[in-house]
Order: sequence, then structure tokens, then C-alpha cells
Amino acid sequence: MKKQLLQIIGFATAIVMAACSKSDSPTTVPVGNNSTDGKIRGIITTDQHWTKDKTYILRGYVYVQTGATLTIDPGTKIISYKDSAGVLVVYRGAKIMAQGTASEPIVFTSGETTPQPGDLGGVVLVGQAPGNGNHAVLEGGVDAAFSAFGGTNPADNSGVLKYVRIEYAGKAVNPGDEINGLSLYGVGNGTTIDYVEVMRGLDDAYEFFGGTVNCKHLIAYNCADDDYDMDDGYTGMIQYAISIKDPKFTDGKGTTGDVSNNFEVDNVNPSNGFLLSRSPVTSPVLSNFTVVGPNTAPGAGTTSADYGWSMRWRRGSKFILANSVVVGGSKGGLRLQEDSTVAYFARGNSAFYNSYLHTANGAAIDVQTGLTIPGLTYDATSITNLFIGSYKSSIVTDASTLKLGDAFNNTAPNLKPQSGSPLLSGALFDFGSLPNSFFDKVAYKGAFDGSTDWTAGWTVWGK
Repeated sequence: MKKQLLQIIGFATAIVMAACSKSDSPTTVPVGNNSTDGKIRGIITTDQHWTKDKTYILRGYVYVQTGATLTIDPGTKIISYKDSAGVLVVYRGAKIMAQGTASEPIVFTSGETTPQPGDLGGVVLVGQAPGNGNHAVLEGGVDAAFSAFGGTNPADNSGVLKYVRIEYAGKAVNPGDEINGLSLYGVGNGTTIDYVEVMRGLDDAYEFFGGTVNCKHLIAYNCADDDYDMDDGYTGMIQYAISIKDPKFTDGKGTTGDVSNNFEVDNVNPSNGFLLSRSPVTSPVLSNFTVVGPNTAPGAGTTSADYGWSMRWRRGSKFILANSVVVGGSKGGLRLQEDSTVAYFARGNSAFYNSYLHTANGAAIDVQTGLTIPGLTYDATSITNLFIGSYKSSIVTDASTLKLGDAFNNTAPNLKPQSGSPLLSGALFDFGSLPNSFFDKVAYKGAFDGSTDWTAGWTVWGK
């Protein structure tokens, strides 16, 4: 891919977006506020400031180079057309300062009259925080000059994403080689990610490739593959997050045997030749999630046959997911597979803690058996007893007893617990790393209390 100096281009007079040319012919945007449209391509080499009085059009891969800062004002819209799906890559040593507000979010979206998943490529942040090298380079066909990621600085700062929506993203270059809604490669905990919605994406909503970034107030809504995909030694923390699946919508799996999950968490892919124990081990610490699956079996009615589990923990990962509610699992609820992942859970290094689990189909606790783990004898019953006992979690056979507002209404979900809901109290922050100061020590379980809707004003539903 040729790298060229980025130019902001547009028209000398204002025209409506529907008439906007999709040509890549460069035209300089006038200085000032006279332009309504600007096309962005190539490499951003110096600081840029995007303002809400213009609409910016991403053309193909756009790279914010090391040393440059891209500032985006509240209310700014960045669009992409399907003929050249735009991918914004904020590279190592660069920053994005995208600070929207609840009333004026920053929106990355499709410019098509009838938008479809994949019209936008996605947003990619690349940092210098540690990972375990499971992926050697960025996925998704990025230029080789911008493909390396990670480093040795856990406090690395890639900037701010706050009150940001990413709509209709996803770019599949080859099977297993895609751009997600928001891809985070080696992103450090000096970065602020708060109030972000990824909606109707063609692949994963969020993928964390190593790094240490902490996040709050994340929404994954109606994305085709996994909502929270973590690997490569990711060790961050997340509080207040939503995952909602459209029963009809998954990406094309072909004959791979892959499935779409709310969570899919690995340490490494053993086909890369790595031991599952490769350090640093993927070990997210998560609290106050509300997770909603299709609520029907795979292939039943209008539900895609490619749906999997609410939570698929595998390939050497460990985790804490606490004070959360998970409902509507399709193939099953909590899936543990591979020996080290099972051992972490059985020995108290991993936990689904102080939370509620409901499945519409399949086993609530789905653990790979027949593994030989030195010093450990286990089965599904012993893992379930641990889940209910030491980990203080509950298996719920009827989701209505949790008194979520209207969780399975996909077009207008209401995830706030109603009066009398067991979710309104009883949260605990006394296990593993949960006492960390990052976590607000709230009383409720799930992403919401009974009154405040932190999604109001800046999110969209029904798409």
C-alpha cells in the first residue's frame, strides 16, 4: 500500500452528503468553516483537529503516525463507504483525543443510504504496553510499516476515547484476519476508554491483543462474532459493560467450526507453536457486566446456527468476572476448555464470582473433561459446586426471576433491574484483584443500578 501525506479534501461549497462523490481525487479543504465534507486517506504526519462542522470521510487505511495527535471535537461524524472501507489506525507513539459528550457523541459510521456491517473498517489503537507475542503483527492487512505492536511500558498512553460510537464496522481481509469494531493492540493503562458503543459490526466488537488498558462503560450491540475477545496476554480491568446479541446475526463461519460468543478469551493459539502458559498470561479482571445472549438454541427458529456460549474461556487464559448477570446463553453458559484454563478455575486463580448465570439451552457449566491435569481431579459436578460455593454465584433457570427490565427485546433493550430484583444489592469486591482502586465499589450487580441509565443520549438501539 502506498503511503502518502494525508490531505483533508472536500468541496468549495456545501453540498448534501447524499451527493458526495466517492472518488479518491484529492481536493484541498478550505481553511475555516466553509467546507462541509472532507476525505481522509494515507498518513497523518502532524497534529490534526477535526471539528463537528465538517463530515470526514475515511478512504481505506488511514494512519496516525508516531508523534502526531488527532483531536476530534464532540459531535463530529466520521463516515466510510463500502467501496473503500475506512480503517483509522492510531499507531504507537501517536494519540487520539476523541472526547465526545453524552449529548454530542463522536460517531464513526457508514455513509451509505442503506448502511450495512462492513461499510466501515474500524478503529485501531496501537500501543507500547506488554503482551506475550501470540500475534506477531496487526491483523487485517495493514501496511507493514505500521504492523508491529506492543512494548514494555504498561502505562503507555494512546489518548482518549470517550462518548464514541462505532457503527457498521468490520473488514475481513482473509479468514481469521479481520479488522474489528475497536481493536486494541498493546494499549497501555495511561489510555482512557469510557462510554464507547460498538454497534452492528461484522466481526468482533472489541478485541484486546495484550496490553493493560482499563475501560469503563462499554457496549457491544448486535455484532456478528465475539463481543469481548481477549488474548495475547491482556491484563486490564473493565467495569460496567454490556453485551447484546442479535439472534439472527453471525459472521460467516464456513467450515471452520468457529462460533459467535459474548466472551471469547484465550492466552495464545497453540497452532502458533506456543505453550498455553506463555507469559504474560491473559488475565482480565471484570465487574458489573450485563450479558445477553440469543435466548434460543443455535439454529432454532430464526437464531443463527453459529451461536456459541455466553462465555468461552480457553487456551490458557485466566479471569475474574464478578458482580455480573449473564442470561440467554445459546450453546451453553460458561465454557472452560484446555487444561491450564480448567486448572486456574479449579484452583482459585479464576472465578465467575458473586454473579448470576442463565442459559436458554445447553449446560450452564460446560467444562472440558478427560484432561490429565497433574494434582487435580475434577468433573462438571465439582466445578459446579465450586461455582456455587466458594465463588458465590447462582445458576438461574428462569431469567424473569432476575427482574431485568426487558433484556431480550433486541430492538429496545431495557437492562435496568426493576424493583425487587436481586441485582440491586449484594455486590462484593473482595476476591483477587477486585479491591483495586480502579473499581467503583457499588452495591449492585450488572451494569446498572435501578435508576440511572448511563446509555441515555449517546447510544443507538434498534439497528
